[in-house]
Formats: sequence, C-alpha cells, structure tokens
Amino acid sequence: MRLPTTTVLSLSALAALALTGCSNGNTTSADPTSSTAAPARQADGNAPSSALLSSTALTERLLDESDLGEGYTRKPQRSAAHDDVAVLGCPALSRLGTSAATGTDLTFPRQAKASFTYAGGSDSEVSEELYSDTAAKLSTGIGEIFDAMVSCPAYQLVSGTTVIDMSAQETAAPDLGDERWSQLLTYSVGGQRSVVKQTAIRTGDVLVIVSGSPGLVDAHLDKALAKAQPAN
Repeated sequence: MRLPTTTVLSLSALAALALTGCSNGNTTSADPTSSTAAPARQADGNAPSSALLSSTALTERLLDESDLGEGYTRKPQRSAAHDDVAVLGCPALSRLGTSAATGTDLTFPRQAKASFTYAGGSDSEVSEELYSDTAAKLSTGIGEIFDAMVSCPAYQLVSGTTVIDMSAQETAAPDLGDERWSQLLTYSVGGQRSVVKQTAIRTGDVLVIVSGSPGLVDAHLDKALAKAQPAN
C-alpha cells in the first residue's frame, strides 16, 4: 500500500518555505539556472501593491469541481497544524526554516488554496495554491525552495514520531508562463512509498503551484494556469 497522498500533500507544504524565504523583501531575481526562466519582466519587481491580486480574487481563480470534471470532491480546508517539522540531512533546506513546513507560517498575505480527491483512486489527490506578489519576490522564493530540495539526493522529514525518507528529482516543466519549476518528490515511510509531482508556474505577479498524483497534475495544470492568469 502506498503512502496516503493526504500525508504527502500536507507535508508538501514545504513549498511554502519559499514564501518565508522571500518575505524579507529581497527582490533579487532567481538564478536563471534554477529554473527554465523566460526573459524576465523585471519591471514587475517594482509593481505597486495595488496591482497585485487580493486573497479574495485569488480564491475566485482556484479550480473547482466544475473545472476538474466528474469524480472530484473538494476537501475541507485543513486546520492549522502546530507540530514542528525538522529537516535532517539537507542543510540547504534546513537553512530556510522548518516552521513553514506545516503550511501554517506563510508570510505572503495574498494566497488561496484548494485540495481535491479523485474517485479514480483511493490515494489520488491534487491540490492547488495561488500566490500574488511582485514577480521578483515570487521568482526568488520559489526558485530558492526548489533549488534547496533538489540539491539533496536524500533527506528526512521528522514530524513528531513520524520519520519520512524523502528525495526530490528535478523534472521538465511545460513551457508555460514566464518561469516554471517542476519536481518529483518521493516519500517513504515504513516501507510504503509514494511519488508526488509538484509544478510551479509564475505568470506575471501570480504563482500557481499544483501538487499531487503526477497524472492529475499533468492533466489539470493548463486549466489551473488559464484560470489564475490576471486579465490583460
């Protein structure tokens, strides 16, 4: 039996470490080698806050059951967790901080999230996260976390008495948006193993992250991006 995706998705909030890492106001563009970055719209780095999408606006741009199709059920919003999550064996990831690993210490105020289960498989889930900030902050933050995760061949997450063996492998992202990142995360607990895909696309001042079963991520990424893109 594979590791339940619900466990995987709650811990895959490690991507949210990017938001903590970039919340110090650093507007340096991400290293172009860390992503398949298109020529950056550098002017966006100084975009006024009034031009950014609010959390309410982002929520309206999340995928819903009608977008996904038959067989999908939206999960209730996960209540805030307070367990400490420690990262062992990956100094680059540890340096970013671990409190955000539970998804409870995000510092971008403009955000929206949704998770869905799919009737096609007991462990089939897909989640979407939307964030809005200047292009430079989004780029720096998400690039930093993806770089940190793929820099370590193997490491562990420790949450309470649970020890999860992890590895991350960079994978090709579709040619969408202004910048894009993608990785396969392998989680192992007590001999149970699960693979989750996580793809992030930045389009202007919006960051779209879709995580979950690889097939579901591939199937719905285009829809997520199309619905999330700000109107021209």
